[in-house]
Amino acid sequence: MSALFNFQSLLLVILLLICTCTYVRGQFPYIVDRNKQGFLGLFWKAARIGERLSPYVSLACIVMAVSQIY
Repeated sequence: MSALFNFQSLLLVILLLICTCTYVRGQFPYIVDRNKQGFLGLFWKAARIGERLSPYVSLACIVMAVSQIY
């Protein structure tokens, strides 16, 4: 089943996108910061969400990991 039709998989994909974009922006900020508009601006926005809501994103990743195990 596609991640678009399964809500839990969709949340997992969104969390992984946020975490990946935040990590890439921390390591290579010039890659993410040069694309602030358009379709690639989605990655910049995901990185900003990961930076500003870091405790909540971390908690959501832990909850998602536990739910995947059980």
